[in-house]
Amino acid sequence: MIDRTALAAMTPTQRAHVIYSTAQTELANTLWRAALGDGGAPDRTAADPGLTRSDMDALLKMLAPQGNAADDGSVKTVPCPCDDPAAVTESSSSAAPSSPSEAVVSTAVAGGDGGLGPNARFRAVLCEAAQRTGIPATALATIVDAEAAKGRDGSWNCHSRNPRSSAAGLGQFLNATWEGLAETPGTALNATAQAKGWLNPDGKVSGAARGALLALRYDPTSAIDGIADYARQNLSQLQRRGITTDDSVKTTARAAYLAHHLGLGDAVRFLKGGILPARAHVLLRAQVGAADAEKRIAQAGDPTRAHQQWLLAYIDRRIQPANFAI
Repeated sequence: MIDRTALAAMTPTQRAHVIYSTAQTELANTLWRAALGDGGAPDRTAADPGLTRSDMDALLKMLAPQGNAADDGSVKTVPCPCDDPAAVTESSSSAAPSSPSEAVVSTAVAGGDGGLGPNARFRAVLCEAAQRTGIPATALATIVDAEAAKGRDGSWNCHSRNPRSSAAGLGQFLNATWEGLAETPGTALNATAQAKGWLNPDGKVSGAARGALLALRYDPTSAIDGIADYARQNLSQLQRRGITTDDSVKTTARAAYLAHHLGLGDAVRFLKGGILPARAHVLLRAQVGAADAEKRIAQAGDPTRAHQQWLLAYIDRRIQPANFAI
């Protein structure tokens, strides 16, 4: 769905880009689902014929929790779409590419040199965000590549839109998540909001400034800064909740993407034994559609396992920082 408040703050050209991207995404949704594929062999996962169960278990183990820290819900976090069941029913925040038909287009493949290819113009922004937050630039690049709609040449579309939710921009941030980042001290977006006078005395986004703030999701620098800040925040909170990962760029990127996709609460539950069946059912249906979800659940045996298989296969396929030489 297109947010009218954000549209009102844009130029006519920007509005045209957003409307076109939204329409293109809607028409392409079934092609994206087809591109994900259904495994047929018994030793393959239902989510991906190229990912064996042992591969999937290894991927989960790489992100497995260490220790017994309790998830007491005491850590304040930026709101994520998947924290709101209503939002998930409409669309899970950012798991699926905003332009499904182009999900098979990889920047690395399109670029032909294992680097940023047609997205080389974002190199400086990625490097600056990495230097500021400590999140590797290649990790940021692969998250953008998994989130944003892309042209046929693999170029990232700054005006990416998900027609089933308010997710927008290179980071596919929902309205609430973006506003939360603006209200979080220490983020680049918070600094911008303060400088522009968009925050009330209590630090909350003012109603009058909401449209202009949401429109910044279409600004590539703001979007990439937001991805970096959100990743840094989520990785820190995962560690506080007992989720310990190694320091490799690949693991950092995958853990950051998992939290970006699910939201902190569901990411912790996912890594500490699995999301409850009812919740997993909702999430899976939001990602692959009702019919495909039921098929995957039947193959896997239960919704938790089916959702786990689908998401781990997707992460294994799409979150590949080594493909982005920066």
